[in-house]
Amino acid sequence: MINDNTWHEEQAAASLHRLLPRLEARFQAQISTDEWQGFVHRLKTHFPQLFRGLHQLYGKQYDFFYHLESILACATEQWMARPVELKALDALREADRYWYQSQRLLGAMCYVDLFAGDLAGLRAKIPYLLELGVNYLHLMPVFKVPEADNDGGYAVSSYREVNPRLGTMEELAQLASELRHHGISLCLDFVFNHTSDEHAWARQALAGELQYQQYYRLFPDRTLPDGYERTMIPVFPDEHPGSFTYRNRMRKWVWTSFHNYQWDLNYENPAVFNGMLEEMLFLANQGVEILRLDAVAFVWKQLGTSCQNLPEAHIIIQTFNALVRIAAPAMVFKSEAIVHPDEVRKYVSEQECQLSYNPQLMALLWNSLATGKVRILTHALNSRFAIPAGCAWVNYVRCHDDIGFAFSDDDIKALGLDAAAHRRFLTDFFTGRFAGSFARGMPFQESPTSGEARISGTCASLAGLEKALQDDDEGGVDAAIQRILLIHGVILTIGGIPLIYLGDEIGMLNNYEYEKDADKIGDSRWLHRSVFDWQRAGQRADTDTVPGKIYQNLLRLIQIRQQNLAFDRAETEIVDTGNDHVLGYFRTNGDYSVLVLANFSDTSQNLDGRRLRLLGLRKSIVDLVAGRTIVAAHELILDPYDFMVLARPAM
Repeated sequence: MINDNTWHEEQAAASLHRLLPRLEARFQAQISTDEWQGFVHRLKTHFPQLFRGLHQLYGKQYDFFYHLESILACATEQWMARPVELKALDALREADRYWYQSQRLLGAMCYVDLFAGDLAGLRAKIPYLLELGVNYLHLMPVFKVPEADNDGGYAVSSYREVNPRLGTMEELAQLASELRHHGISLCLDFVFNHTSDEHAWARQALAGELQYQQYYRLFPDRTLPDGYERTMIPVFPDEHPGSFTYRNRMRKWVWTSFHNYQWDLNYENPAVFNGMLEEMLFLANQGVEILRLDAVAFVWKQLGTSCQNLPEAHIIIQTFNALVRIAAPAMVFKSEAIVHPDEVRKYVSEQECQLSYNPQLMALLWNSLATGKVRILTHALNSRFAIPAGCAWVNYVRCHDDIGFAFSDDDIKALGLDAAAHRRFLTDFFTGRFAGSFARGMPFQESPTSGEARISGTCASLAGLEKALQDDDEGGVDAAIQRILLIHGVILTIGGIPLIYLGDEIGMLNNYEYEKDADKIGDSRWLHRSVFDWQRAGQRADTDTVPGKIYQNLLRLIQIRQQNLAFDRAETEIVDTGNDHVLGYFRTNGDYSVLVLANFSDTSQNLDGRRLRLLGLRKSIVDLVAGRTIVAAHELILDPYDFMVLARPAM
């Protein structure tokens, strides 16, 4: 009996044998022989994965081979249209496949309008990014969206048009080129689970065109929607119950997982896959090097399931990946899956998403600040931090969205705690309701029954700076600054790509003015989505100011990361420090190694000198952060919220 893998390999080989002459007849004369042969080599390498994925998704459809040829022709056309400079970048990236694992990589993210006004303004801010050491810039959605309801840019009306307030697609391509010339890779969001109801496909569906109604999931009555919702969890229950919206113009129910103006695409239709592939490769040809795949968990639906994290969702991404490896190999994928940590890791592989957000680390860093302990963090890192060798986490302390406590209940229970009660504690702590809390955040999507919520707020306000300044508490200000540096120190050194939300490097505080805006009131995430404070940034060189203290010390941590070979494509080993308040881990690259220690307590903590020597440290060690030699004969003392990077002294 022929096994499934062998059958797919044989069918893939036969299919390529039929299709390649057709592609050559159509395209080869338009390109040099050497270039064409390079393309064909990539095609032959990745076609088996491409064929397998498409066959698993669409193989039962009578016109499967028609769609296979259409998808392959689309990829070839987009490769033909790819600018020469980007084809040169393809060659560079293929020679250094794991460029995204370099310790020199430092990410930053922002909204274009809030940070710089528009794309032209952003080009003028490149020197600021270079000063900070940024070489990976993630721009929040820049595409054309409805004027009013657009979910902060995630309801896309056109993937080929930039929001007119920001500029044009030509300006975006120019920005990508200028960033690249300065060594900065551009990252954009690809919202591929849904479109705005103002997208051309949705408009044609509303007009009654059957072809485009099949691009979405539409139902004539509530029979199937009710069946699906029996096993689904609504995403935004406060806004609307369930995941379907009635549109009387069509007299049909539309699948809307998120907001009622965001229509979920129907990936059971291969024409949708092909259409979104064309949009994806178009963006690659504008110079996008990292594509953040939004809401990856939701793209496939199946009756009787939660309609999240289904096997077909992975197959779709893997198949897109194969096509990108063929037509635009300089680009890599980053997954956004705010789900159970075990599910997050399933999206991470060289064949799927080379990069992934690490929401578990974000949640547990804040948990450790609230509790002053690292038991849960250490336990979770030991069991869930490892990912395939050719991939990397994207580590962050916060982003444009809320902070969700998306850690595993099993990790909480393993340490004798009640997961639901613990999340309620964290909600109370970071909204300032808990007695003695230093945080000033606001709840987002708070459940009146469970008391759980996600949290909105800037890093500085959640770390205590806002409260300390209001209380005129100098010691509290210093402690808040140390907390900010501590958690950023971890994301900079633990392994993966650190991602800074611009504004956090100068300690921007919550902005409550959003409550006066009718379009934003009720969405507390706008608390931390405020206009970048360039006047505050002007103080960044003055270490007598709060922004200066944060910025200059953060710059020191960035330089340690970028200049120390112990962090370059290194291994991470979590260690037991013998102290529940102190996180510890080794970063090792061949002969280069450092031990990182982070005290999450507001009191001094001691580590036994004998334990440190069991871990291979000498009595005399150098703290690269403080820039001093420490003699830890009997014990090592860490100050409150101390962060150390320990190395052997030079011989």
